[in-house]
Amino acid sequence: MKLHDYLPSQNGWKVRALAAQLGIALETEHVSIFEGGARTPAFLEKNPMGAVPVLELDDGRCIAESSAILCFLAEGSPLLPADPAERGRVLQWLFAEQNHIEPVIGSLRYWTLTGKLPRRAASLIDARRAAGEQRLDMIERHLGRHPFLANDRYSIADLAVYAYGHLAEDAGFSFAQRPAWRAWMARVAEAAAPLPPVVPYGVDPHSSREL
Repeated sequence: MKLHDYLPSQNGWKVRALAAQLGIALETEHVSIFEGGARTPAFLEKNPMGAVPVLELDDGRCIAESSAILCFLAEGSPLLPADPAERGRVLQWLFAEQNHIEPVIGSLRYWTLTGKLPRRAASLIDARRAAGEQRLDMIERHLGRHPFLANDRYSIADLAVYAYGHLAEDAGFSFAQRPAWRAWMARVAEAAAPLPPVVPYGVDPHSSREL
């Protein structure tokens, strides 16, 4: 299988991390997103939304969206339960991550590390920072009662939230008053080993451009 990927993307990182944990070999096709690589006709045939990552199967079929790819790769493993209710709890966190974590923490981190923060409206930054603090506090309360996010055991739900969540300090958030979050990060890092390295935006000379 081939992963169409942008290395500094933590959405791509999730897929790389799960593949490494499950011993799944993936060929990598690097996509230069800031040079329009995800907007070419050939790429849009793979994902009409023009975003990475995209997993291309051996028969040419493609699966886009990191959460969908995680579910595909984890099928049949303990990381995606077969029980409908338990699976639903995992999916709950996958959807929450894409709606409440990645758009808030992920975007603030991206703007900060690529020098784009001063280009954004102060009201937008303030709103996302407030939302991020609220989300982290909500998850902190949950983790104060549970060792992992779903069903009290490690799953792809934890890996998905960890991807951007463990880098929240890059976006200006603090873990100092969030002991349950810190303990959970350590548990996830141990359960998900070996984790791939986080690739800095600096490897891409075009990352300061707007998409």
